[in-house]
Formats: sequence, structure tokens, C-alpha cells
Amino acid sequence: MLRTLADAAEANDGHPSFSDDVWLDLAAPGSHTALVIAQADGAPVGAVHVRLRPDGEHAAAVVVHPDHRESGVATNLIEAAADAVADDRGERLVLWAFGADDRADGFATAAGFARTRELWQMRVPLPLSEAASWPPGINVRAFEPGRDEAKWLRVNARAFARDPDQGTWTDDDLRRREAEPWFEPAGFLLADAPDGLAGFCWTKVHPAAPPNEPQALGEIYVIGVDPDHQGTGLGRALVVAGLDSLHQRGTPVGMLFVDASNEPAVGLYESLGFTVARADRAYARDVS
Repeated sequence: MLRTLADAAEANDGHPSFSDDVWLDLAAPGSHTALVIAQADGAPVGAVHVRLRPDGEHAAAVVVHPDHRESGVATNLIEAAADAVADDRGERLVLWAFGADDRADGFATAAGFARTRELWQMRVPLPLSEAASWPPGINVRAFEPGRDEAKWLRVNARAFARDPDQGTWTDDDLRRREAEPWFEPAGFLLADAPDGLAGFCWTKVHPAAPPNEPQALGEIYVIGVDPDHQGTGLGRALVVAGLDSLHQRGTPVGMLFVDASNEPAVGLYESLGFTVARADRAYARDVS
């Protein structure tokens, strides 16, 4: 029933309300997540998912059926999420809104939230005219399940040391994604250097989903460079190679997410032809 609710919202809004990570959490519920559902006449009309994090800053995502908006459902769900955070002794609730606009800003402000972060979904037509240019000593290969998990987790943690959402991935987080139907080792590129894994570009193919997505979409799912290899041109080469891999698998459009405040990354993507297709925003509120 929750999928039906989410599909109705996506058909109306033109984008999903829940990320793939939320659905992964819901498929394997545990103490690190909370889900509250609002019902009317026995059917779900809204839901809020909360990821409970050990740092006390918990992330929430809300979906409300288009026929039940402007009725207080979203506000009640947010307060339920705040209660869940408080029960977990959390200190801060972070609300994510996909495709955020002035209306989302107004709702968040009225609910006591302040905007803290903006992610851009950027897209580029494929193929690129540029070929990957690798730094000396780099050997590129596909990820090997059962062999590369530990080294990838180490470099992922180093590359995303300031991003608690990505940098704290565990072996379980990685293997759950390896078990997903979309996972393709051939689309998970590793760049080896003489001193170990230097970087990676993990890609994902989204099948066409008319009418909102009439064409298959190729996503750079996670890309990272070990701090010891930053500034060598490896990041650009990984982006180009990842996009080429996506094109070879039949996707005419490349996509990725980037923090809008990350000027070097945004500049790199713009130089390759990426443009902003959607803005997702995070709003935060202290919880007592």
C-alpha cells in the first residue's frame, strides 16, 4: 500500500518522494529506522520515514497523497517524526524535500525548520565528446564482489569523511546494495594505484518510467577519490569513464547528485556539459 501511495505522489509531482535508500531501509527494517503512516478510511494517505542516526541528527522524508494535501496530514506526520527522534534521544530532525520550491520553503518555515543544505540533480546528454585521461600508474577495473568490499569501504570513508550519510557506510550497507536487482559489477569502476585503491565510480541504470522519465537514465551513484589522490585529475577521468559505461549500456542521459555548495565539483560537472534538472533541500529543526 505504501508503494501505491508513493506512486500516486510521484505521478503528480514528477519526482519520487522517497529515495532508493529509504526503500532499502523499509525492506530490512530495524532499530535504525522509524515509519509512521497516516490513514483515512483504512487506506494510507501519508507516511514519514525517519532514519535514526547515532550522531543524533536524524533524517526524515514525507509523502502525502495528492488528494489529502493542505489538510494537516504533513504537519501531523512531521510532529510524529519529531516525537520518534525525541524518543530515540535525538537532538535534531532533518527534513528532506525533493524538487523543493518556494512552497516547500514556506511549509518548512511554518513547521519551525530552517534550510540547511541543497542538493542538485544534474544531467548531461550522452555520449560525451571527451575520453577519460588517466593519471600515470592508474589501472581501471570492475568491482569484484567478495574481494573488494573492505578496500572500497575504507576509501569511501576517507573520501566522504565530512558526509555522515555516505562516509559511515558499513559492510552490511554495501552488501545490501550488491543484492539489489540493479547492481552490476561491470558498472562499478575501481581505479587502482600502486599504493592501493585510489578512487571509484559506481553507476546505476534506471529503466525508462513514462511519462515522467520517458528514457532510461544513467546515474553516477557514488563517486569518490582517496584524499591522497585528489588534485591529480582522477576525479574527472572517473566521471568521464562512468558516463561512458552508462552510454555503453544504452542510456542516453547521465545524471548525478551534488551538493550545491561544492563549487569545485559543480564546476567540474558544468565543464562536462551537466545542467541542473532538480533541486532537493534539507531543512533542520532542533528536537527536545
